[in-house]
Amino acid sequence: MSGATDHRGRPRVAVTGMGTKSPAGLTVDELWDALLAGEAKAGPITLFDASAHGVQIACEVPDFDPVPYVGPKEVRRTDRASLLGLAAASDALADAIGGTTGAELGREAAAGLEVDPLRCGVVAGSGVGGLRTLEDQVLQYGERGPDRVSPFLVPMMMANATAALVGIRHGLTGPNLAVSTACTTGAHAIGEAARMVRDGTAEVVVAGGTESCVSPVCMAAFTRMGALTKNPDPAAASRPFDDARDGFVMGEGAAFLVLETWERAVARGARIHGELLGYGLTCDAGHITAPAEDGSGARACVEMALADAGLQPGDIGHVNAHGTSTPLNDAAEAAALAKVFGPSALPVTSGKGVTGHLIGAAGSVEAVAALVAANRGVIPPTANHERTDLPVDVVAGEPRTVAPAPVLSTSFAFGGHNVALVLGPATAS
Repeated sequence: MSGATDHRGRPRVAVTGMGTKSPAGLTVDELWDALLAGEAKAGPITLFDASAHGVQIACEVPDFDPVPYVGPKEVRRTDRASLLGLAAASDALADAIGGTTGAELGREAAAGLEVDPLRCGVVAGSGVGGLRTLEDQVLQYGERGPDRVSPFLVPMMMANATAALVGIRHGLTGPNLAVSTACTTGAHAIGEAARMVRDGTAEVVVAGGTESCVSPVCMAAFTRMGALTKNPDPAAASRPFDDARDGFVMGEGAAFLVLETWERAVARGARIHGELLGYGLTCDAGHITAPAEDGSGARACVEMALADAGLQPGDIGHVNAHGTSTPLNDAAEAAALAKVFGPSALPVTSGKGVTGHLIGAAGSVEAVAALVAANRGVIPPTANHERTDLPVDVVAGEPRTVAPAPVLSTSFAFGGHNVALVLGPATAS
């Protein structure tokens, strides 16, 4: 591929900024180092008293201080999910501009990007919104009555809060869209942002997902439905694609990318992290929580993303898989990948052995990891993976060196949602 347009004559979509707040750290470098080390980040829950719960471990974001980003008063008026998202988005914008930090960056963001604020958009989402705040306020209502419900509850719990707050903080008056599709939210947000850039709706879009639902009712609900692992050992609990997998580890976090046309990124001398080459999205249209056992919806989604990118299966270097560590989802995903690429024909990794399952943030955090891997030609190992009967070549034990090539990043969700992103390494052509 050469020039400023892709195989369909559309503007190429460059990734010029990345930011993340994850259980593996507060920066992209910290996330990458933890993935390379295969170091599981699960631990005892500290965000609430989990002593009465059957599952008492999760992957929490350590040492996150939102005050530098919004100030102490706004911290009290904003749900943790939105604070994580706003901080990650601010870091991504600062990365795209250079010479500043996310905590320092304010309403001058568009000027730093050399774009009219009306031409700079936001696509941000969360699977469950401000659930932690909602749970707390329901308790306040039950214990102390309606007059004790916070006047800030509605803006704190609404699923579009992060998208709105990113626009408000940075003065971005262009298209502003909230996405909420459970565990595909982050990937959907990035894909829809790429559409905006391609069709000219916006010149620059900051896009990603955020989640913080390590909360009493949420943890109880996922435990009751049998989705969470029963393994009490935090270091070994999340086991993507492994024969001993029995459920996922709940996590929290956020990640955002800044997307813009390749042409303008080059013109303004931006550092280009990579390229969004393809986007596919389908629905199983079968069961509200269980995936199609044969992976048919996921397969169609992957094939759509490859076609959108103008690539053949052999052009993909590896798969950054959804890989939740649940019996049904890992099996369905493996079946889909085997049908597209051939059984065990392509290296596969899942970061959820390290980070746990970040729900609405999973797809965007994994897109960041996929871009770094694509550029460095190194595939991180899948933590806690020992053996599998599934038809996939899981990278485990040590990182694997490969030639830099496009990476497929997959995301699947309750509701039957399927998303695939094809992300390419940075090139000069």
